[in-house]
Amino acid sequence: MSKHWSPAFSIADFEVEEDTVICDSFYQMREIKLRHKRFEGGGIEITRDLFWRPNAVCVLLYDPKREVVVLIEQFRIGTIDHPRSPWLLELVAGLVEPGETIEEVARRESIEEAGAEILQLEHISRFTPSPGGAREYIDLYCGCVNSDGLGGVHGLEGEGEDIKVHLFPVDVAVAMLKTGDVDNAAAIIAIQWLQLNKAVIKEKWSVDAV
Repeated sequence: MSKHWSPAFSIADFEVEEDTVICDSFYQMREIKLRHKRFEGGGIEITRDLFWRPNAVCVLLYDPKREVVVLIEQFRIGTIDHPRSPWLLELVAGLVEPGETIEEVARRESIEEAGAEILQLEHISRFTPSPGGAREYIDLYCGCVNSDGLGGVHGLEGEGEDIKVHLFPVDVAVAMLKTGDVDNAAAIIAIQWLQLNKAVIKEKWSVDAV
């Protein structure tokens, strides 16, 4: 537990009274009625719609020898009203299937979406992208790759994937955070992490071996 902060309450301090699945398709939507403790004493009862997603893994593919990152471009339904385009620059990513480890997901998706074999993996963080209304946990990684020959269009046709691979120098990727060309949470977090930790990770990965 952090020495700087710990939550006032735990999972023992709320009780779910009703949990109703109101939509069960590719994802689930639930209506949840619960009661939880209040900071000033007593309790409060709330009803919320909850978008239920499986756990996911996102990977920033990085070639430390060539100083480039690999990002993918694809259509995203969640940005159908994006003022510029619903085609986003993102990280390689995928859902955790039953029986899979998060490292296995990282390696599988990197091959499926970018044609890239991960040589080494570094865990960055685990976070919740939208806890106000969605249940989802994302494990974020940086993956060491050899970017020579990477590019083209990838993805599984059976999953409706149409994915274009892009290679960007690290400084260009960082600049695209400022211009808004990269504007999704996982990519922003990972690229900023790389900006802060590039020297350390290059030494750890022994660049000459890439």
